[in-house]
Amino acid sequence: MTHTRLIARSFAVVMAAFAFAACADSQAQTRREVPPLRGEQRTAIFAGGCFWSIEHGFEQIPGVIEAESGFTGGHVVNPSYRQVVAGGTGHVEAVRVTYDSGRVTYRDLVDRFWRMIDPTDPDGQFCDQGPSYVSGVYATPAQRPVAEASRRAAVAVLGQSRFRTPVLDAQRFWRAESYHQDYARRHPANYQAYATGCRRAARLRAVWG
Repeated sequence: MTHTRLIARSFAVVMAAFAFAACADSQAQTRREVPPLRGEQRTAIFAGGCFWSIEHGFEQIPGVIEAESGFTGGHVVNPSYRQVVAGGTGHVEAVRVTYDSGRVTYRDLVDRFWRMIDPTDPDGQFCDQGPSYVSGVYATPAQRPVAEASRRAAVAVLGQSRFRTPVLDAQRFWRAESYHQDYARRHPANYQAYATGCRRAARLRAVWG
């Protein structure tokens, strides 16, 4: 089920806000204060269902410089949101996290990622179900041993038979349209209605306690 279908059926007001999101919001409204680098500026890619939610989650972590909504894992060059949710491109909604390695480590990010999602669901996340919402950690060769170690630690908590989110090879990331970026911060009431309707918090408590 796509964001559009879900919100149109359950939250007409939210859908309207999404469809007609104010793309012209000033950069000053969404810009975050970023302290000077303590280490290197690095990137990491995660897929966890709705990119609004994963982007918002990572932006709360000290040391994260930026989180961008987009797509990865597919075969179509520079896909649009409509193409991805319609199916056939092979992409999933994903987030590219840019972070200061002197303030937060890649392992920290992966550890936090598991708690943002339901890794027992192989078909999507929360109310967003289907191929474009499947979760995964997209790791470079250097990142993969760290990601796998983090996954083993999370598996030890939930059990091997239940844990379905894989660590995959990193692929090209395509940035989504501007109206998707920083959606939770620019439209907090609309985002909260969406998150509440998807029962994200309740499901996360049920999975992780």
